[in-house]
Amino acid sequence: MTKKILSAILIAGFLLTGCGTEKNSPPAEMEQAQVFAEIEDDAGRKVILQQKPTRIVVTSASFLEPLHAVGGVIVGRPDSKNKMPDWAKDLASVGAVYQIDVERLLNCAPDLVIVNKGMNEKLLPVLEENKIPALIVELKTYDDVKRGLKNFSSISGDTQAGEKIIADMDAAIKAIVERVPKEKLRVAILHSTAQGLTVQLDGSIAGSIAKMFGWENVASGMTPLEKNPDAAPYSMETLAEQNPEIIFVTSMGDLDEIKSNMTRAIAENAAWQAIGAVKDNRLYFLPQDLFLLSPGLRYPEAVKTMAQLIYSDKF
Repeated sequence: MTKKILSAILIAGFLLTGCGTEKNSPPAEMEQAQVFAEIEDDAGRKVILQQKPTRIVVTSASFLEPLHAVGGVIVGRPDSKNKMPDWAKDLASVGAVYQIDVERLLNCAPDLVIVNKGMNEKLLPVLEENKIPALIVELKTYDDVKRGLKNFSSISGDTQAGEKIIADMDAAIKAIVERVPKEKLRVAILHSTAQGLTVQLDGSIAGSIAKMFGWENVASGMTPLEKNPDAAPYSMETLAEQNPEIIFVTSMGDLDEIKSNMTRAIAENAAWQAIGAVKDNRLYFLPQDLFLLSPGLRYPEAVKTMAQLIYSDKF
């Protein structure tokens, strides 16, 4: 009888020990709480950050100001021929935007790399091999910028900062749009390069801003270029047929030289002179820092710039 009792006690003790072990294991809720942030990036990837990043490298200069504004800690950035914030000039360089130097990037010892969509995804295998989280980001349209700010706020842990910036930009843009007459203008947005001209679609910066005003982009619905989903092939015949009331021109390079080349092209081609926008002298050149590079936090300025070119009396 004593042996049976002893056996029962030992079995009970063993079972209790087993339950105790399960109790000591952290529950699923606690494991979830240990994740600092879970973000879906602009490539649809789920990025899980176990801790708050304190050494961030960005592969696009356009990420600098939005990330800094919400408290992100940046230790590396690419070279840029365009204006760079003073505070970022002394940060470690990771090379040219189109050719990031992997060795320099890794020397920054980042705990997060923010990758420019459509340009720097080739870095992903190296980052994965080195167990460095990567977030793919695109900042072109205004919706892109707002989504980017929300994700950057998640990275910094200060979601209120992002919400305030977005609210302020929304209010500024709304005020600009409300001052513009409600006209269904037909606009064309041309992009000039050394290789020739293309037309910009609604997904481009200028195209997305034109849409805010309710203007019709005559290139909407055209088949995009294979390597550029925001542009379509240019055709003088098609442009003449579409006969836009307004033409905007974007280009990377010297603005005076661009204007001179465009003026010469118009003078030498009768088809140009038959287009309504040209006849009415309504051809406008957009600054590259706001319409080719992401305006980021300056989106209200870009919206105002486009409106002001047409309705100077309203601003």
